[in-house]
Amino acid sequence: MGRLKFTFREEDADEERTSKAMRGEMHISPKHAFEICRELKGMLTADAKAYLEDVIRMKRAVPFKRHKRNVGHRSSLVGWDAGRYPVKASSEILKLIIDAESNAMYKDLEPERMRIKHIATKKGRTIRGFTPRAMGRATPRNTETVTVEILLEEI
Repeated sequence: MGRLKFTFREEDADEERTSKAMRGEMHISPKHAFEICRELKGMLTADAKAYLEDVIRMKRAVPFKRHKRNVGHRSSLVGWDAGRYPVKASSEILKLIIDAESNAMYKDLEPERMRIKHIATKKGRTIRGFTPRAMGRATPRNTETVTVEILLEEI
């Protein structure tokens, strides 16, 4: 695996007021990761952690705005209909937020006053696999991976 770089410009991140973290090649759905990141952008870290914990407990749904075909409606959503409860992706992104907060504490920043300035997903590598079938054939069964990056800013 090559070196992963952040997608935001380094001059946009003030080193004294920001904290960043990245988790690479997570075994989660890229579509779920995209929708969760779109929903979390601009939130305070405490609100984002509470939101993700509610998603994990299936109390609040994540609205699916781009990848919404054949997605059922959820009554807990206001202003949007289609949504899901992506538990696995939410737990992985929650770990990423906790990592970014610990990086902020290391830099002597207050984690309670941190806001998610930038959060993005990138496609990771595809882990190739196959399922044997009858008559010597095989069906591909690949695993997609996702890299998620976050930038927290002190307000």
